[in-house]
Amino acid sequence: MAKKDYYAVLGLPRTSSADEIKKAYRKLALKYHPDQNPNDPKAEARFKDISEAYEVLRDPKKRKMYDQFGSAGPGPGGAGFGAGFGGPGGGFDPRGPESFNDLFGDFFGDVFSGARAGGPKQARGNDLRYTLSITLEEAATGCEKRISFVRDRGGKEDSAKLSISVPGGVKEGQRLKLRSEGDQPIGTSKPGDLYVIVNLSPHPLFKRRDNDVLLELPISFVDALLGTSVSIPTLTGKANLSLPAGTHPGQVFRLKGKGFPDIGGYAPGDMLVKVVIDIPNELNDKERKALESLRSAGEQSPLVKGYKEQVQKLFAIRGSS
Repeated sequence: MAKKDYYAVLGLPRTSSADEIKKAYRKLALKYHPDQNPNDPKAEARFKDISEAYEVLRDPKKRKMYDQFGSAGPGPGGAGFGAGFGGPGGGFDPRGPESFNDLFGDFFGDVFSGARAGGPKQARGNDLRYTLSITLEEAATGCEKRISFVRDRGGKEDSAKLSISVPGGVKEGQRLKLRSEGDQPIGTSKPGDLYVIVNLSPHPLFKRRDNDVLLELPISFVDALLGTSVSIPTLTGKANLSLPAGTHPGQVFRLKGKGFPDIGGYAPGDMLVKVVIDIPNELNDKERKALESLRSAGEQSPLVKGYKEQVQKLFAIRGSS
């Protein structure tokens, strides 16, 4: 059996702590878990390697033996560590050492993959849903919210108040699961859960696309011609943007890392600034004369000049036919 470097599989040095190993596994498991990549053999194989590595490195005894002998060394029953991974017969367990819900269910519940599996069902109260509206700025930085709702506890209505921690990077429609905060009427053995559904309020300036934030920036045609520097708002403050001379309408400038954070721990999104060139509706006599003096310069604009040349060639061809 070929020797595997389980540390390399998780992208870690051999001196990594147990917490670092767990953190690396959870980050990779979120990305490659079969629930997130249905019918993707490559992702399934990658997840199998990740889970196999974590299964060994999270156990102090297995890790010590692996550090001494490697993955081809003596595993359970004298076989290598990789033999029989995933259960009897060596079959792949798509849940891995921890199921997807085990990894993230306590916080986001069935945002990712539905209700927690396993164990006999018990009579329980109904789940409740609460829609929480937050701003794009709050979605970017995370926030604490106090909510009030009514639930059934023992046949009497209970006015409940809870504090909700919303993580930075949360998206529209994402559900935060608060375990056992739902109804528990008489005759049930355990309460249901409360699902807080995130609603992002419309913003007067920003729009969201995945983890990127979009801003349309109106500038005057003079600033577009000559170039300028402008101060623009971001999700968490402001930034200076330099526009070069000859900026075109619809041109997009990217500010790296100024978008929404990623819940999975990956790189944050960017801010995309789309230029809109605004034309004044009215001009006074002085302004009109100043622009008339620039008309000849406008005739030398690349697109205008190229267009006129093509029109002249077309008319010349038609005239000779």
